[in-house]
Amino acid sequence: MANTVPTTRPRVPNFSSGPCAKRPGWALKNLSDAPLGRSHRAKIGKDKLKRAIDLTREVLAVPADYRIGIVPASDTGAVEMALWSLLGARGVDMVSWESFGAGWVTDVVKQLKLADVRTFDAPYGELPNLRKVDTRNRDVVFTWNGTTSGVRVVDASWIADDREGLTICDATSAAFAQRLDWPKLDVVTFSWQKVLGGEAAHGMIVLSPRAVARLESYKPAWPLPKIFRMTSGGKLIEGIFTGETINTPSMLAVEDYIDALEWAQKVGGLDGLVKRADGNARVIAKFVRENDWIDFLAVKPKTRSNTSVCLKFTDPAVTALAPDAQAAFAKQVVSIIEKAGAGYDLGHYRDAPPGLRIWCGATVQSRDLKALMPWIAYAFAEAKAGLGKKAA
Repeated sequence: MANTVPTTRPRVPNFSSGPCAKRPGWALKNLSDAPLGRSHRAKIGKDKLKRAIDLTREVLAVPADYRIGIVPASDTGAVEMALWSLLGARGVDMVSWESFGAGWVTDVVKQLKLADVRTFDAPYGELPNLRKVDTRNRDVVFTWNGTTSGVRVVDASWIADDREGLTICDATSAAFAQRLDWPKLDVVTFSWQKVLGGEAAHGMIVLSPRAVARLESYKPAWPLPKIFRMTSGGKLIEGIFTGETINTPSMLAVEDYIDALEWAQKVGGLDGLVKRADGNARVIAKFVRENDWIDFLAVKPKTRSNTSVCLKFTDPAVTALAPDAQAAFAKQVVSIIEKAGAGYDLGHYRDAPPGLRIWCGATVQSRDLKALMPWIAYAFAEAKAGLGKKAA
């Protein structure tokens, strides 16, 4: 029986995990109020930047005594700023279970070359034993949601309330789609390009009072480039957290972020954003339940991401292939879908196990995911048929 080509395509076939789909109803004309050609240090520029910070606080319900700053180089820049500025005061536990977490381990061990480092890692699809992490006495670095593995922490109950160290959390694919436990977190970083579908190159860093105290009392043994400096003369540079950015931001990108934040308020704020992402993830969960040849990469249901949903092919005809051949098969499935204009940027991350990665953040519409599912089934069947022809 011939494989039937689906008749409906997603209206917006963009499922990239970054930069992610723009919000529903987005149009370039919505950014006409951007102060283009004006200095970001002029009052109009500072007001826009402060507006972006204030809206971030409102939507994410960030505590009033936490500082929020706009920093260069996306989430990566924000994480590096935290690592280079804060670590070294005490031992650090690094928690890793996917590519970006592993990258932070490499930076701390091989670049900062800290002596007292413990690493807790797990293979793709799993979490390390978080109860073994010493959150009371040591600094801790971890990702809330593994963008390349689709595995997230369930909550922050494993972090001690009476901790002496700092918790540094890379929350770039969690913020605005998952509820962060602010009292348990001292540094939180994310970018505009994930759940809100903003433009790339700008990062956010959120500091607790405890993190500020560390910055003002501890001087790293290594020199800090200007782009990482958050203090001057032993005092926090408060301007960073009111809109006086370290380097020149794109005022068009700032306007786009403000537009996304205002949209977030219209759809119910954080509760509305979480609800949208959860609903999107349920579309894929239903598809997985109905098809025995595909499954989540995340082993435990509670740890499955509602944003960067990672899937693996479980059909024996595919799992029997060599790793390179499995990767080629996954790429063929993605290629068939993309050539049909039914879904873009669905491939697994280059270091992750072969499969699919589908962004389900709040800017994605459930109807588009529902329209995508038959195309995944069609493309899989076509690629599998190709395996049979090669064998013959």
